[in-house]
Amino acid sequence: MSRLFAAVLIVAALAGCATRSQAPGTLVQQQRFNQLVVPGKTTRAELLAAFGQTRNVVFDSGMEAWVYSTDAGNGRTAELVLLLDRAGVVRKMRTRPPYPSDPAP
Repeated sequence: MSRLFAAVLIVAALAGCATRSQAPGTLVQQQRFNQLVVPGKTTRAELLAAFGQTRNVVFDSGMEAWVYSTDAGNGRTAELVLLLDRAGVVRKMRTRPPYPSDPAP
């Protein structure tokens, strides 16, 4: 039993050293985003294929808000906010520039 516990600890320690995939909401290129995302046309599957997972909120209505980030210069980021309908199609999109109070990374 103690060998099993030691093995689990070693694997856990090594896992901490492994390369991690990008965290949700990491930076995407705004120019590419603007070229590929078309309200009324772009689907959830297309977003995942082009940009990967991101932060999202699912509402009781079935609508979803997805948020990607893009470089806004000077070490700051802007948010690219999408509203998807129940069928998974982008309905609206907007860019939220960094607020003056947003901390620089």
